[in-house]
Amino acid sequence: MTDQGRYRPHKVNREDRADGTILLTSGYEMSAVDETSGAWLHRWAGEAPDRAFLAERSGPGWREVPYAEALETVRALAAALLDRGMGPETPILIISGNGVDHGLLSLAAHYVGIPTVPVAEQYSLIPGAQGQLEFIAGLIKPRMVYAVDGEKFGRALSLPVFDGLDRVVSRNAGEGHVPFETLAQGGATDVDAAAAKVGPDSVVKILMTSGSTSSPKGVMTTHRMMCANQAQLSDALPFLRDRPPRIVDWLPWNHVFGGSHNFNMMLANGGSLYIDEGKPAKGLVETSIENNALMNGTMAFNVPVGFAMLRDAMRRDEGLRRRYFEDLDMIFYAGASLPQDVWRDLEQMVQEVRGAVPLMNSSWGLTETAPAVLIQHEPTDRSGIVGVPMTGTEVKLIPDEENRFEVRVRGPNIMPGYYNDPDKTREAFDDEGFFRTGDAMGFVDPADMALGLKFDGRISEDFKLQTGTWVRAAQLRLDALVRLAPLAADVVVTGEGRTEVGLLIVPAADLAGSGRLTADGGAMVGDEVQGEIAGRLTEM
Repeated sequence: MTDQGRYRPHKVNREDRADGTILLTSGYEMSAVDETSGAWLHRWAGEAPDRAFLAERSGPGWREVPYAEALETVRALAAALLDRGMGPETPILIISGNGVDHGLLSLAAHYVGIPTVPVAEQYSLIPGAQGQLEFIAGLIKPRMVYAVDGEKFGRALSLPVFDGLDRVVSRNAGEGHVPFETLAQGGATDVDAAAAKVGPDSVVKILMTSGSTSSPKGVMTTHRMMCANQAQLSDALPFLRDRPPRIVDWLPWNHVFGGSHNFNMMLANGGSLYIDEGKPAKGLVETSIENNALMNGTMAFNVPVGFAMLRDAMRRDEGLRRRYFEDLDMIFYAGASLPQDVWRDLEQMVQEVRGAVPLMNSSWGLTETAPAVLIQHEPTDRSGIVGVPMTGTEVKLIPDEENRFEVRVRGPNIMPGYYNDPDKTREAFDDEGFFRTGDAMGFVDPADMALGLKFDGRISEDFKLQTGTWVRAAQLRLDALVRLAPLAADVVVTGEGRTEVGLLIVPAADLAGSGRLTADGGAMVGDEVQGEIAGRLTEM
């Protein structure tokens, strides 16, 4: 049983063109859009000054920063940044992960029109990856670099590319470092005058694409993109407006989903973000379990392997299970389809705790789309659906083969372009101004488009075997990950120009060593693991 009354049913408009192209839009009107993220901070500092906005672990409990304190600190930090002569042409590079100070510094910069550039912390912590960090620094030319810990990130902070920059750290400041608390003391520059110049088209941050097949590109993200996307999400998920949301979340802020979707969802709706420094990996998932036992959320965001690990923990811990599910409005999986056995187990657990199943869903989008474009916002009984267009967006489907379409999108949440790369920007849009996503979609049921769309790979990653057979590499990878969960951490599809498809399987971390535990507590080691993997692949 699902509480259907709290969710908005799908409603889609469709236009068919003579060339077979299909245009989809939402059947709902888009609600009003705020001009800047600063408007959200002011609203909630006034309406809910004592409600926790950001929180991180501190000893046995949490360091909580309420909205009124957050606004005061943001304005002080903004004045200090302005005193240093910073503005739209002087980005701040953020090289460490999620944290309260990271969030406040970002908001301060955005408040007065200074872009931030958060990057994956492994670029700083893994010596072999520091070339990416140097490339990004060379591209964006920051005026300031921030890291939470001067010792942990000391090697990266001492790179020659950062010579002459303000190197700000929250703790363990070394020689030449600026303590975060020094910035938080404020400055003399008129913050209100600077904030008044910031508008919907001001660039908030530059998010770097992964660069897995080429050098990373910088996606310019504006206030308009972020504010429009939050209005669209609230249109699709009305319970966001019914009560302030709360999440315990680890998803990284250098990625558009954690840093724009989730962070801004809390800020836009007066919610609370409890930062989980754990993640679904060996040696770190225990921290996530502890954090979810200390604080529960009204929404749960995770990747499929994260939900699988939490599911296993909740099987053993009735208290954790009750704590996790008792207040949930939504369970949202990202990154790949949630294995149906995990979906089924989560449904059963939450049914036992609450008697009703919250919305279980996913959506689709890219860094360039702020990110959400499609969202499944009505109940369903299966994973793998990415939904229908959000309000204010247009989705162009160009036929590729039967029930498979190349996806292009247009709307207020789409990027203006790539940073300092006009050629890539021109290539990214078609002659009607639609962004070329490179992804493929198909209808869940071609006879009922209101059921939504399902992901069907990346057009750009398809390849052909010597036999002439086309391989949908992205979809095959997702299918393999679902089939092999939780045995595989990742899968690489090979075979272009060869006679057959190959899969390079990266084993899950807990398979290293002597073995692992199965769901029923039995041991699975060596040849048994290989046999299990082979058996599952045979069933695909």
